[in-house]
Amino acid sequence: MKLFLTLLKQSGKPAIYINGYQRLPSCRSSSSLLAPRDEVIVGSSRELVRALGGQVDVRPCFITEEEEAGLLRELEPGLKKKRYEFDHWDDAIHGYRETERVSWGPACEVVLNRVRSAAFAEGSPLLGPVHVLDLDKAGYIKPHIDSVKFCGSTIAGLSLLSDSVMRLVKEDNPNEWLDLLLTRRSLYILRDQARYDFTHEILKDEESVFSGQKVPRRRRISVICRNLPS
Repeated sequence: MKLFLTLLKQSGKPAIYINGYQRLPSCRSSSSLLAPRDEVIVGSSRELVRALGGQVDVRPCFITEEEEAGLLRELEPGLKKKRYEFDHWDDAIHGYRETERVSWGPACEVVLNRVRSAAFAEGSPLLGPVHVLDLDKAGYIKPHIDSVKFCGSTIAGLSLLSDSVMRLVKEDNPNEWLDLLLTRRSLYILRDQARYDFTHEILKDEESVFSGQKVPRRRRISVICRNLPS
């Protein structure tokens, strides 16, 4: 099933970064880029970072290397049968292949249940299939807001294989923005206002900079859970 996304215009890239509030625990990512500065959320103002504090969450090292390897063992055979596409149906994604998965092995189901417990209220109706999006090294996701017809108030995604930068920009005010550092094996969660009022995108490799530091983008697989619209 194709992604149901609403493409919005790309926003300008601001040059000034303000310290965020979340700290990166000690763990290995795919690079050492965080040695001097270890924030995982920065924004256009401290006030915006605080205002969205309960709606934007990044949890580095959410899964282990072994758990990542287990997810990849289940996903790679099916993904390898697909070609990377460079023309998305609404032009929202460039250089991707995707699939949806309902059944998982026991070890992977444990990981996904941990994601669901972290992101969704108990008893929240969830979208059944888990969406898997495989971005080529040259791929990227343009600014968009997931359609409210097919997805509810919360989006939660695991980042596999690569670090990346997700940018959120206020739909009606491009001067308000957040950058999220999604390190390899991290979990991100977007809720409510951050989900409905801000576009989100994954920056292409040549633009992948967080708080003034280059974040090399490699092939990236995201494993995404969503709840149903109310």
